[in-house]
Amino acid sequence: MSQSAFAWHPLTLDRWQDLISLFGQNGACGGCWCMFWRLSRKEFVAGKGAVNEANFQTIIQVASPGILIYHDANPIGWCAVAPREEYPFLARSRIMAPVDDKPVWSVSCFFVRKDWRKKGIGVRLLKAAVEFARDKGAHVLEGYPTESGKQAADPFVWTGLASMFKKEGFKEVARRSSTRPIFRKNLCG
Repeated sequence: MSQSAFAWHPLTLDRWQDLISLFGQNGACGGCWCMFWRLSRKEFVAGKGAVNEANFQTIIQVASPGILIYHDANPIGWCAVAPREEYPFLARSRIMAPVDDKPVWSVSCFFVRKDWRKKGIGVRLLKAAVEFARDKGAHVLEGYPTESGKQAADPFVWTGLASMFKKEGFKEVARRSSTRPIFRKNLCG
């Protein structure tokens, strides 16, 4: 695979159709539209599908909530990356609660087109997320990958794998669950 065939871009309204092409009409995983971490559980479930889609599109009107990766101009992957405060779920989570009071950005979701899975696209997305967050002024980037020691079905590793984060130089900073470490990377210096 040629390096030059890959490119990433922030998700903006002019790339909305590319996201739909990638996610499908149902919004990736059962109507999620990358709203799971942004809402209460009740709001998320009630909004599955069209409501979550409309809410996500509204977010994009204000700022890009992540990046799309392309191969030969075709969208093949998505990574949600934004300031942690945009994800209220994290503040409510016992396992992923803030480690400290540092302002951090969070990598919260990966979605890779089925025919591109297990080809290193998640690592490419994470590398691009680092660049995107750094360009936006983030000093620390945090992720909440899965690390179970067992093979998991692709839809259940949407937060990424710990091995991806290690490969990109992230360091584990907390573990409140055996399967869900918190990784960070300092983006300054």
